[in-house]
Amino acid sequence: MSPLDDYGQALSGASVLVVDDEPGMRNFLAKTLGPRVKTVAEAGSAREATERLDEAQFDVIVVDNKMPGGSGIDWVREQRRKGLYAETVLITAYADLETAIAALRAGVSDFVLKPFRANQLIGAVARTLDRGALRRDNRLLRHALQAEGESRLLGRSAPMQAVRAMLEKLAPLPTPVLFTGATGTGKELAARTLHQMGGRAERPFVAVNCAAIAPDRIAAELFGEVEGDRLRPGLFLLADGGTLFLDEVAQMSETLQAALLRVIEDQRIRPLRAEREIPLDLRLTFATNTDLDKAVDDGRFRADLYHRINVLRIEMPPLSDRSEDIVELAALFIQHFSRALGLPELKLDDETLLKLSRYPWPGNVRELRNLVERSVILGSFPEDFAGSGSVTGVQAIENLDLVMQRHIMHVLELSGGNRAEAARRLGVSRKTVDRKVATWGE
Repeated sequence: MSPLDDYGQALSGASVLVVDDEPGMRNFLAKTLGPRVKTVAEAGSAREATERLDEAQFDVIVVDNKMPGGSGIDWVREQRRKGLYAETVLITAYADLETAIAALRAGVSDFVLKPFRANQLIGAVARTLDRGALRRDNRLLRHALQAEGESRLLGRSAPMQAVRAMLEKLAPLPTPVLFTGATGTGKELAARTLHQMGGRAERPFVAVNCAAIAPDRIAAELFGEVEGDRLRPGLFLLADGGTLFLDEVAQMSETLQAALLRVIEDQRIRPLRAEREIPLDLRLTFATNTDLDKAVDDGRFRADLYHRINVLRIEMPPLSDRSEDIVELAALFIQHFSRALGLPELKLDDETLLKLSRYPWPGNVRELRNLVERSVILGSFPEDFAGSGSVTGVQAIENLDLVMQRHIMHVLELSGGNRAEAARRLGVSRKTVDRKVATWGE
């Protein structure tokens, strides 16, 4: 097994800055780490190291505590105040308690005591990376636990197949994507699917509801802030390398809209009270159920920001336009909640399936999901949807075509055979009705 295998992929993908005023030691550090990490940069002084940080972002900084004009701890403390986000490893000849406390307060992640061997240095950098990744994962997990809903974009109808085809086309591209559509149509799920299809799938996907964060806290939540000697990373930094999804983007204040425009154009952020901008590698996706064209006309949304986020738009279809998916969604939600809650599966007979298919679902998929969750907990569907048969959720999917055939043919009969009128009543396109009727040989 190679040294790379011993320490994992985090080390091999890391960028490291080595700061030491002694050329021999600096060369040794660079040669030791060089073959094991992605990139190594060198700085021979605190001033040169500061200039390096102004130019690029690093995952780890290895710094000697003894430098001309001040200690490494003092330099780290100063950089934290400016907005340093990188992990730090301190090289020191002294392991006294006072130095250790000062280093921890300054935000140093690990120590290497002189004299040291190459594997001790590599181990310290690897541990530092692991701890940083763990802190980031914990923060992302806490954020993700506030969200709810399925993690898959469900449905086999023609409108959803068109959405998936567009997502596949856009997945390899870095261009921002705007998802529009009514509340509950699955805009976040579509953005998550786009992320999973692309090259950033192994990196974080962070979803933010801009309307759910207090106006006086949203800038700090997004961009981060310097608190004392520490940088508290915001969601932009936590999503770095992955995808950030900003929902209800039309609810942003004018000041925040201007800041977002700069992020899109420069791929850099400046945390609150920080002196330094931090570069990002991030895909941005957006969503709104607001008419942005009208918001721009009314002066509530910046026209320049609108043009930057509206390069590629995906309109999510309402559930009434994809009635073929209702039974499949209901059956899968029943399976999900019965397993998650440890409760029996509800029965879905033909009568219930028809009632579900005929209901207009103004709240879209979210309303259907909430209905199923409530019904699983209570043990039955509400009276408006209840049937009297004994078909399980799994069997319901298999009976989908038969149920849809009965429903569409019933509406066609009520419409006097007028397919355009039947399509209007069903809330689907005329093409959908024609395709289904042709399939059934009617």
